[in-house]
Amino acid sequence: MTANLTLLILIGILTACAVYMVLERAVSKMLLGMILFGNAVNLLILTVGGVDGRPPILGETDRVHHDTADPLAQAMVLTSIVITMGLAAFVLALAYRSYALRATEQVENDPEDVKVASRREGEDPEQ
Repeated sequence: MTANLTLLILIGILTACAVYMVLERAVSKMLLGMILFGNAVNLLILTVGGVDGRPPILGETDRVHHDTADPLAQAMVLTSIVITMGLAAFVLALAYRSYALRATEQVENDPEDVKVASRREGEDPEQ
C-alpha cells in the first residue's frame, strides 16, 4: 500500500491545529477545532481507503474488478460529514444559549474544580 506523504503531513498539521483549538476556552474556537478534526479524519479515511480506481458500478461483471475503488471509505466519509455537521449545529446552539444567558462565550472555571485543584496542590506527592 502506498500513501501520499504530502497528504499525510497535511493530515498531521490539521490534527495538531484542531487539538490546539479544541483546548481553547472560547466555544467558537472549540467548534472550529472540531470541524478541523473532522476534516482531518475524513482525509485520513480517504487516504487509507486505497488507491483511486474505477467507480464501483453495479452490473459490470464482464471486466476484472481489481482496479475499482473501495466504496466503503467513501460511504464512511459521507457519514462522517453528516455527523460533523450535526455536531457543529449542536455546538452552535450551545454557544448561542451560553451567549444569551451570560453575554459571553468564554467557558468559566467551575468553583468545585478550583477547590479540588487547590487541595491537590497542598498534598505531598511522595505519599
